[in-house]
Amino acid sequence: MLTPRDVAAFRDDGYAVLRGAVAPAVVRAARGAINHDLGERGVPPEELPAFRSRSFCPQLREQPVLVDVFDRSAVPGALETLLGVGNLSPVTQAQVALRFPTPAPEDARWREHGHLDGVGSGMNGMEVGEFSRHFTCLAVVLLSDLPGPWNGNFTVWPGSHAAGETFFKKATPEVLKAGSPSYDLPRPPVQICGAPGDVVITHHQLWHGAAPNYGPDVRYAAIFRPAHVDVDQNGTATMTDIWREFPGVRALRGD
Repeated sequence: MLTPRDVAAFRDDGYAVLRGAVAPAVVRAARGAINHDLGERGVPPEELPAFRSRSFCPQLREQPVLVDVFDRSAVPGALETLLGVGNLSPVTQAQVALRFPTPAPEDARWREHGHLDGVGSGMNGMEVGEFSRHFTCLAVVLLSDLPGPWNGNFTVWPGSHAAGETFFKKATPEVLKAGSPSYDLPRPPVQICGAPGDVVITHHQLWHGAAPNYGPDVRYAAIFRPAHVDVDQNGTATMTDIWREFPGVRALRGD
């Protein structure tokens, strides 16, 4: 469960970290299934761009060994603290998110910005010019050890969810059909470090990405996109009213 301090951090920063939320046996089973799939099927080079944008091991996405990473964890209970009891739609698939090692440049500073999900790129299952806000949170489960930065870490821009609310009140969410917009992000990025079984829960409007992996090992993660039961009805209205689907946060705010 999330503590009031966790909920306050989620309100202010747009994310919260649950340590040890997934049991080691569940993590090992998921990583074993991924490695077996990679060993049997390989990674065709021509498929790499789509795999990075959508999912590696697509045949595993709806298999219990991956979906159990979410279902058999503390994450559903934590989300009910944010979304309210009974407001969480079933989660039926995972994104297998791998980041392979790459040589480190002389200047290892990360110059890229993150992104918002749901913006069509032509490689992520949506055409350029399309936009869909179909989830309420991200739940990113670490399946391998990340003791420090520059290991392909899931990366967040704290406070960018609220900055987006201000931006979209002026520009409207329709601007996303032209691609990811550019607006000032209030704080520098944070690379999340942690152990297998740790989970990062983010607001759907938080800018995020993956840092380069200059380490020796593959970074393994499973990403889920939990949704409020009213996500389709609410649509893009939540982008200018960012706590509409979060009664747990509204209660903390006194709304």
